[in-house]
Formats: sequence, structure tokens, C-alpha cells
Amino acid sequence: MPDFPYLKFSAKIKIIGINPFVFLPKNILESLMNQAKTDKGKIRVTLKIDGFEFTQTLVKYSGDWRLYLNTPMRKKAKKEVGDRANFEIKFNPNQKVHPISVELKEALEKNMKAKEKFYKLSPSLQNELMRYIAGLKSEKSKKENVTRAIQYLLGNGKFLGRDLT
Repeated sequence: MPDFPYLKFSAKIKIIGINPFVFLPKNILESLMNQAKTDKGKIRVTLKIDGFEFTQTLVKYSGDWRLYLNTPMRKKAKKEVGDRANFEIKFNPNQKVHPISVELKEALEKNMKAKEKFYKLSPSLQNELMRYIAGLKSEKSKKENVTRAIQYLLGNGKFLGRDLT
């Protein structure tokens, strides 16, 4: 995998709703899109905020690309909304893949139609389902959500706020 160079810029941290973010300069955004070979969806990046390194996803929302800065990032860099920070950013070609939970794997093995649908989903949606279920704490929540996920895959209802298309 190629190692992309860091691109440097400075920006003021803004907020939309409850989500702190920064806009990237146009030339840096274009460079990241060229490296990612896309101008749609999400772009994984590695970034430094005043020297502290993080992995994040650049996303388009309401027509603008935004780099959201979560609380752990801002705390580590000691930056808040309204502060100006120095950023270094580069395209991260490594895909973040979450393992399939035992519960979901077992449920898919018991329902071949759901299993077939699951593996026809886009890799990003498969990953989103796996991440969500793996992140649940209680066995009860896992069981309930695996059941909902199977029903979703069978075309019955929504899961993660989505209809199966």
C-alpha cells in the first residue's frame, strides 16, 4: 500500500448541531479525493491535531465535506469549538473491518436466505451491521438486535434506520 504524505492546514473548529468539525481547504480536499479515487461516500484519513494522531472518516453532509472531531480527539489535543488548530491529514487506504460476532454468525448459519442477503450487501453495510452488533454490551441486547438484523435481511422492517433496498 502506498504511504501518502501529510497535507498541512490550520482551521477553526466549528459546530453543527452537537458535532464539532472543520472544513478542509479546497486544494487539500481535492488531493484527498484524488488519492481515494472518489468524491462520494466516506474517505478514511489519518490526521494529526497539533501533533496528536488519530484515524477518522471524512464525510459529506448537507453538501459540504466535513472532518468531524470527536470528544477524545479534542481532549487529547486540548482543543474545543472556537479554537484554531494545526492539522496534518492524509488518505488512509486501510479499510476498517469489524469481525462478525458469534451471535450474528450463528444466526446467519441457521437462516440461509438471510445469510445470502447479508453477503449481497455492500461491504460497508456488512461492516456497519457487524460493528453495531459487536459493540452491544448485554447478551439480551445482542440477541434482540441479531433477531432484528435477521428480520431486516429477510425484508421485514428496518435496521440501523434503513430499509433493505
